[in-house]
Amino acid sequence: MSGNEPTSGPSGPLAPSEPPAALARRPWGLPSALAAEFDPDRAPRKGSSRPRRTVRDWLVDFACFFSAVAIGMVAADAVGSNPHVSRGLAEADQVIGALACAAVWLRRRWPVGLATAMVPVTVVSDTAGGAAAIALFTLAVHRPFRYVGWIGGLSIAVMPLIYWLRPDAEMPYLVAVLFGVLLSASVIGWGMFVRSRRQLLLSLRDRAIRAENEAVLRAEQAQRLARESIAREMHDVLAHRLTLLSVHAGALEFRPDAPREEIVRAAGVIRESSHEALQDLREVIGVLRGGGGAAGEGEASGRPQPTLSALETLVAESRDAGMKVALDHRVADPAAVPAAVGRTAYRIAQEGLTNARKHAPGAEVTVLVSGAPGEGLTLSVRNPPPSGDVPAVPGSGQGLIGLTERATLAGGRIEHGAAADGGFRVDAWLPWEVRSGRGDEL
Repeated sequence: MSGNEPTSGPSGPLAPSEPPAALARRPWGLPSALAAEFDPDRAPRKGSSRPRRTVRDWLVDFACFFSAVAIGMVAADAVGSNPHVSRGLAEADQVIGALACAAVWLRRRWPVGLATAMVPVTVVSDTAGGAAAIALFTLAVHRPFRYVGWIGGLSIAVMPLIYWLRPDAEMPYLVAVLFGVLLSASVIGWGMFVRSRRQLLLSLRDRAIRAENEAVLRAEQAQRLARESIAREMHDVLAHRLTLLSVHAGALEFRPDAPREEIVRAAGVIRESSHEALQDLREVIGVLRGGGGAAGEGEASGRPQPTLSALETLVAESRDAGMKVALDHRVADPAAVPAAVGRTAYRIAQEGLTNARKHAPGAEVTVLVSGAPGEGLTLSVRNPPPSGDVPAVPGSGQGLIGLTERATLAGGRIEHGAAADGGFRVDAWLPWEVRSGRGDEL
C-alpha cells in the first residue's frame, strides 16, 4: 500500500515544495486526478467522470491488491490455528476474505460503498482485515472527513465486538482491542495526510498560475505606462520644435528685407527644426500604433527632455548622491546625436544608475557611451555584485520593461541580465542615422 495513493481530491505524490512545472513534465508519475489538472489530454472522457489511469495508478492498484492478499494469508493462517474458531468458521472466514481482497479493485470507483461494506465483513472475517484497511485508507484519501468520521468511527466501534466473537489466541482481549483501534486510527491518519499533501500541491499550482497571470498583467501595464510617458515627452519636444519654427518663420515674414546672413541662418534653423519635428512625430505615431494610451502615472514634463548632452550632469548628480560612477564618454560631439536617440540613451543610463543604487549600493558603476553617425549609439551600464545582502525592492523589473519598450520604439535593442562576475549589465544599441541635410517627408 503506497503513501501516495491516487485520489479524485487534491494532493501530490512528491514533496509539496517541488515546483508544479516539474511535476507536469512527468504526468505518468502522478495520480490520475492530479495528472488531469496538469495535462488536459488526461481529462475524463466524454460520458465519464473519472480521468484515465496513469502508470502510477496501475502500480499502486497492484501493490494494494497484493498487500491485501499478503495480510489476508497471514490472517487466514492465524484463524486456522486459533482454538477459539471452529474449522467451518475458519473456512468461511477465508472465503469471505478472498472475496474482500478481490473487491479491492473497486476501491477507486466506490470508495464509500466499499469502506461501508467492509465494516460488517471484518466482523465475520479476520482474513478480510487487509482489504478493510486498504478500503479505509482509500476512503480517507478520496473523500472529505465527514465520510471518514462516520465510517472510520464505526470501524473502530465494532473492534470490541470482533475480538469478543473471535478472541486472539496470543493477546489478551483488551490488548487486542487497543491494538486494532490504534491500527485503524493510523490508517485513517495516513490517508488524511496524503489527501492534505495533494490539496497543498494543487493550491501551489493555482498560486503559481495566478502569479504568472499577475506578472503578465503588470508587464502589460508597465508597457502602456511607458508608451504614455514617451508620448507625453514627444508631445512636449514636438511643441518645442514647432514653436521654434513659428518664431523663425514669423521673423522671415515680417522682415523680408533682413540681411542675407540672417535669412540663411533662420532658414537653417527652420530646416533643422523641421527635420527633428518629423523624427519626433514618427515616434509619437509609433507609440500610438503600438497601443499606448492607458492612463497611468508617468513623468510630466513642461520642457524638452534631457538628451545625451545632459549625461555628464546625470553622472555628477549621482556622484553627489554618494554613488561611485565611472563615465567613459567616447562620443566626440554629444550635441550631434539626434535628440530622440539622445533622450532614449539618457533614460537608459538613468534607469541603469537607479537600479545599481537600489540593488548594489556602494558598488562602482561603469557607464560607457560610444558610437558615430551610421554606426549607431552604444550604451553600457554595468555594476559588480553587492558586497552584502540587499533587501528585495518591491516592483523591481518594471523600469527595465519600460526601457525595452523605449529602445524598441526607437528602432534599437536592449539586453539586460546577470554579468559573468555576478553583477548586472544593461547593454543598449540605438540607431544614429546620417543626416541628409534636408527635411524628410512624413
